Formats: sequence, structure tokens, C-alpha cells
Amino acid sequence: MDIKTIAPDLSVSSQITAQDVGIAASQGFRSVIINRPNGESADQPDRTEIEGAARRHGMEVSYVPVVSGKVTDADVEAFDKALHELPAPALAYCRTGTRSATLWALSQAGHLSTDAILKTASGAGYDLSGLRARLDARDKAADGEIGPVKSHDVVIIGGGAAGISTAASILKRRKGVDIAIVEPRTEHYYQPGWTLVGGGVFKREQTERPMVKLMPKGVQWIRSACAGFDPERNQVILEDGERIGYKTLVVAPGLKLNWDGVEGLIDTLGKNGVTSNYLFDMAPYTWELVQAMKGGRALFTQPPMPIKCAGAPQKAMYLACDAWSRKGVLKDIDVEFHNAGGVIFGVKEYVPALMKYVDKYGIDLCFSETLVAVDGEKKTAFFDVKDADGNVTRQAREFDMMHVCPPQTSLEFVANSPLANEAGWVDVSGETLQHTQYGNVFGLGDAGSTPNAKTAAAVRKQAPVAAHNVLCVLDGKAPNAIYNGYGSCPLTVERGKIVLAEFAYGGKLDPTVPQWMLNGTKATRAGWFLKEKMLPSIYFDMMLRGSETLAKPKLLPHRPASHEAQQAVDFKDPSSKAA
Repeated sequence: MDIKTIAPDLSVSSQITAQDVGIAASQGFRSVIINRPNGESADQPDRTEIEGAARRHGMEVSYVPVVSGKVTDADVEAFDKALHELPAPALAYCRTGTRSATLWALSQAGHLSTDAILKTASGAGYDLSGLRARLDARDKAADGEIGPVKSHDVVIIGGGAAGISTAASILKRRKGVDIAIVEPRTEHYYQPGWTLVGGGVFKREQTERPMVKLMPKGVQWIRSACAGFDPERNQVILEDGERIGYKTLVVAPGLKLNWDGVEGLIDTLGKNGVTSNYLFDMAPYTWELVQAMKGGRALFTQPPMPIKCAGAPQKAMYLACDAWSRKGVLKDIDVEFHNAGGVIFGVKEYVPALMKYVDKYGIDLCFSETLVAVDGEKKTAFFDVKDADGNVTRQAREFDMMHVCPPQTSLEFVANSPLANEAGWVDVSGETLQHTQYGNVFGLGDAGSTPNAKTAAAVRKQAPVAAHNVLCVLDGKAPNAIYNGYGSCPLTVERGKIVLAEFAYGGKLDPTVPQWMLNGTKATRAGWFLKEKMLPSIYFDMMLRGSETLAKPKLLPHRPASHEAQQAVDFKDPSSKAA
């Protein structure tokens, strides 16, 4: 909960929990205004929980739901009515606080000057300058929509690895390009490092940097969330309803970790022995559990593809097994890997090296098993198990520790947009990363439809391709840089050794350096040195700064003919499965 005071009678916050309500009550708040629609995201608390907590603390509640990107005049009137009827001071919240701040700002039009409203909002950390036209003439905008106030050569959705790398690569090629990055978060995370946090090698603080320090010089950072796209008008719609125009658009917001896709998981995550390296705050708990475990059963799960870094679920398992082996307790621990897929890894050349460690650690491989529910208090996990004939049965497994990789989907504002394919991903060419219908739109990273492994290593190769092709479109030329599907997965099979999987479309091996320097199909210390000592610096000091060392894109003399790319890593291929 991050409370920002807007006026004497109102403060706003990002999403709050039932526990936060008690804190708010202790700080003197007498009412709560809920501006986030119930069920907007699977991981948000149900509004009935917030309402119940508020009433237990003697607070009044008003539910004024506002759809992201569509703040209408009717919404403003409802908010203003609630603000006047509820006992003050009130705490209003939505996903980020922007919608609540926007409602307040529009409700004050006609009472305060536009400059005073914008200055007050800015002082609370909300840049609502895009509302100036609507604040000046709110009575002329009955439908709640406004035209674009600003426009840029390039608008990038997402300030993660893909978004920042693409912006940096564009500016390396051509200084002065007008670029805006839309990103609501203030912190940037080196997510590949969380495996090593969960393995006791890194501290989580090593994986976090302030977003402001990573934004490329000359880029305008729009601290807001994207709510939708209007490609027919070359506009993006922000959470507060503001529209931003663009000449070219790069969509790279990442994906959604669907924790609610496993019944009971949210309620038990972080306790009862249930953890996940897919969260910044949870990776240290993984290491705590590993250190504390002396015997029993440890489960490691992998959901259906696609997921971020297909090897991450087993990386956590190998590092845990190595730690238990070093302490002499592995013999007393039953380790099971429950994989919704049919193979240990989707590129068969790496399977023999991995199977040596599976055998060494005595891991029980359980294929075609999907985690569907967790009873944390009873420490029981439930799996849907599919047999060779496709029949599915529900099976229960008790555990002492469980590391979960959550199911993963496209973000709602992407999946529900004109830019998405049937599966919900940004529909782009597997080579040029250009949208299949809108030629001035590009997509990369976890949000893209390209059938590569969703890894930071893939982004390192995609960003230069996107940067080159964006400039081609701005110059009125056909995109001619191509991406070959490269992805990499440093599989941490033990502390000090890694199987460095590097592959492209079709599962073709694509090593960065000659085999005599580093044989990726074997467990090597050189691979570990790369992972622990070099990759963080390559990420922060090179990739995010536009350096394309060993990542320069291949250029064709013409636009490549469109064709379907082959899956880079296939967890369903039975030929990859070891006997």
C-alpha cells in the first residue's frame, strides 16, 4: 500500500489488501472508495474482502468501478457524489492509483484551476498533464474520450528488458529519435538472477535497480499503465484515459503470471512450504526452505507452455538437490518433478547432460502432470494426470516443500486488443517482429507470438532487430533485419556448473562461442562463471545500454517472405524424452 495525499479529504493508493484496511483505519481514514472493477485481474483481492475489513474497522465503503482507459463523465459524477457523502478522510484505490487520481482531478474541474489540479496531482506522484484539454473543457467531452495530446516517433509499451533494450538500440543507431516508454513501475528487475537468489548465491537486492537510472537518455518516461490500443488511429490508450499518438509502436509489456490459475495457490504462497522463484519477494523463501529441509518430499512443478524461461522450474530443483547433497540429507528427501509437458527439455541435444543429474539426485520425473490446486494447510498438491490415451485423472501428493512455476498467459489489455492473435499474444512475424496486419507496429519479448523460448537472452537478439526495422518504417523502407529464434537457458545443474542451452527456431543449436571454448551440451564451470559473474553486467551495462556485441542482426537485401517459424523448444516432442 502506497498512500498519497491528494486533498485534505482524500488520499489515493494502488491496490490494497484487507490487512491494509486496518492500517488505513489506524491512520485515521474513515471511508474507502473502490475504483478498481472486481475481477479485473486474477491476483487482486475480491472487493468483498475489502468491504468486510472496512466494516469491521467501522469504515464506510463505496464501490465506483472504472474500466482502465475509460474514465467517463458518469464515473466522475459517481466519484464526486461518493466523496461528498462518505465521512472524510477517504482512501480511494485502483490498480496503480492513477484512475482514482484522475477521477479526483476531473471532479475538481470548475472548482480549481487546471494548473492547480495538475500541480496537486504531480505533487502526489501522478502526472496527469495529458488531461489538460479535458480539464479545460470537460463539459464538451460527455463521452469521456479525448484525442491525442502528445505524439511521438516511437512509443514503446513496457520498461522491462525488451522495451528499454529496444529504445537504447534505436538511439545507438540514430540520436534524437523522439521515443516515449510507457511503464508504471518504478523498479526494474533482473529476473534471470532470481534462480540464484533461490539457490543462495545472490541476494535479491542484486537483481533490483531504480527504473529512472535505466531509462536511456533522451527517452520520455510516461509513468502510466497502458490500457489498450487503437491501431487504426495510431494511438495507445493509457489507464487514465489519455491517448498517445505514435508513428511506430513497439509492444513489449511482458506477460501475466496467472497465480490464480492454480486453485488455492495465492492463499498459501509464501507459507506452508510453498514458494516460487518467479517472484522477487519469494525467491529468498525458496532458499530458506532448502536450508531448513532435512527430510520428506519436495515437489517442483512446471505448467504447460509457454512460460518465461522454460528451464527455470528445473533450475530451482537442481540447486536445491545440490545443496541437500552437500549437507548429506538428499538421501532422506524424495524429489519429484511434475511437468505438464512430455520431456525434461525441449531440445534433445541437452537431455543426456540433464539426465545425468536427474539420476545423480534420484529425481522422480512425472510427465504430463499439471498442478491444478493446492491445500496449503494440509500440504497437499493436486495434479491432473494425462495418460497415453489422453484420459485425465486427478491425483493428490503430500509435500513438505513445493516450488511452483505458475501458469502464464498474455496480459489482458494485449489479449483483448486488435493486435493479438487467437492465443492472445502480439501477432508478429517470427523474423522481422513486424505486426502481421499493422505495418508500423512491432512486438517482442514475452508478449510476442514468436515461437522462441521466452528469455532475456532472446530479447538480447530481438531488440536490435526491432530497432533496425522500426527505423526502416520511419524512413519509409521495408524492414529487412531478421531474428532467427535464438534463445538461451543456462541450466544450473549444480552450484558451480551449468548446462548452457543455446538454440534457435526448429531446435537448432546456436552456440555463441565455439565448442572448444564452451561446450553447452555438457555441464561446465565456464557456463557457471558466465551466469554468475558476467551475465548481470552484460544485462545492465551492455544490453540495456544498446550494446549489440555478439547480437548484431542479420540484414537481408530485401524484405523476407512471410512464413511460419518453427518452434524453438518443444516440450511435447517424444523424441527428446530420455528413456
